[in-house]
Amino acid sequence: MLDAYHDSKLTKALLWIFSALILVFLMLPTLIVVPLSFSASDLLEFPPRAWSLRWYEVFFSSPSWMNALRTSLLLGVLTAVIAVPISFLACFAINRLGGRSAATVYGLLLSPSVTPGILLAIGLFFVLAKLGLVGTLTGVLVGHVVLAIPVAVIVLYPAINRFDWAQAQAARSLGAGWFRTMGGIILPQLGLSLSTAALMAFLTSLDEAVISIFVANGPSSTLPKLMFISLRDQIDPTIAAISTLWTLLISGVVLFFNLRERGQRP
Repeated sequence: MLDAYHDSKLTKALLWIFSALILVFLMLPTLIVVPLSFSASDLLEFPPRAWSLRWYEVFFSSPSWMNALRTSLLLGVLTAVIAVPISFLACFAINRLGGRSAATVYGLLLSPSVTPGILLAIGLFFVLAKLGLVGTLTGVLVGHVVLAIPVAVIVLYPAINRFDWAQAQAARSLGAGWFRTMGGIILPQLGLSLSTAALMAFLTSLDEAVISIFVANGPSSTLPKLMFISLRDQIDPTIAAISTLWTLLISGVVLFFNLRERGQRP
């Protein structure tokens, strides 16, 4: 019944208005933080009575904030580099297995995403404590990879299922080696999904705070953990400045990948 109104101007206008309202609802809290970051006051106040860049100077001149920023970016890159190949191989194995075994493995891979973060952090803390990795970059990286794998699997699994593996078999039967088949046939066709999975793994690591609170310490502390500690101990507009920069960074990364993906589409 609604198909008759699908292309009408009124329907399109209503859809645009509804989309704009949803966008405002989602973006409004973030947009309020931006002016807070330019406040000259020692406290968070909206709207600011005077404008200043002092809180950005505080952030960029603080060794602890800079070290946390470097740690977060490094962990994000390493998480993407480790989680995506593991997820790709796991999805390939699930595709080959089929049946109940595949469903069981798929469910196990996604289990960290449905486990409450606090329980996962406590479990990881005891495991990493046994291995002597609490407070180390390696320990935090393990936690981030555990969280990033389900996200990468959700992105890669449908793409690998849709891929025509007869092409790879044909290339192998014609004498192509495994690496040539992977580089010439599989990766070019799955490149879009792989880059999307890497982006999602990177953003998952950047945004993660709960596991970092339990596992990270000293030089391995991430930016979200330091922000949480700062909010607990003393609230000042430095947090708003960091949040603004963080939002710009993530928006820039997402925009870059979107433009890159559009350029790769036929």
